[in-house]
Amino acid sequence: MDGGTGDAWSAVASEWAELWGSFAEPARQRFIDAAGIQPGSRVLDVGCGSGEFLVMLDRVGAITSGIDPAPGMIDLARSRVPRADIRLGGAESLPWPERSFDVVAAVNALHFADDTDAALSELTRVAVPGGRIVIANWAEGELNDLNVIESAVAASYDEELLPDGELRLPGGLERLIADAGLDLLECGLIDVPWAVPGDDRLVRGVLMGEDAVGRAAGAATVIEAARSFRTGDGGYRLANAFRYVIARTPLVSVARA
Repeated sequence: MDGGTGDAWSAVASEWAELWGSFAEPARQRFIDAAGIQPGSRVLDVGCGSGEFLVMLDRVGAITSGIDPAPGMIDLARSRVPRADIRLGGAESLPWPERSFDVVAAVNALHFADDTDAALSELTRVAVPGGRIVIANWAEGELNDLNVIESAVAASYDEELLPDGELRLPGGLERLIADAGLDLLECGLIDVPWAVPGDDRLVRGVLMGEDAVGRAAGAATVIEAARSFRTGDGGYRLANAFRYVIARTPLVSVARA
């Protein structure tokens, strides 16, 4: 399920948390390690969803904050990390003052902003001078086994998948960082495999947001397209990848006119 409004994501919040909530854990762990997040680090998770990254940060001892445009996601995140400062809103207008955070993260979230440049400017504004901005999102379709299945589903409706957005392509995140005047510290690919135990969970994950009739209608297409990813125990394992960047904000903040 790409895009969608806050209400649309609220409607699938519990299902998302169950089926996809832990999916980005390799990227989240990379950010904890590479950005030097430790006890007392002030960290903002932009597009925090159902709160999985906030849970990881809380376990490290970080002082956690999060924001998401979907009320249903916010409710789940607050229930998981009650002490976190979690607010409803979008990336283009963050309700925190300048220099509030040591690290600002956006995992599979920044590309949903209507204006990614404006959103990144906000991420930078609320970071301390010399702070870290960490961003990750899906890599191009050819690096993701999930794309094979989604293409088959689209074809069953005589449709095609949308082309990869700029941030999914090689160099896209790096250009965004350079244009924002940030120092690029690290970039690359992170493996984010998706392992599911059987047909039901596979179909529910791929067709998330569909009602029972829609899932039943698309189940055969999903299972057939995933045949080559089937494992010996009857489950599935899909190899996928995220592109990511770790950047540093200017050491000296620029005074605003």
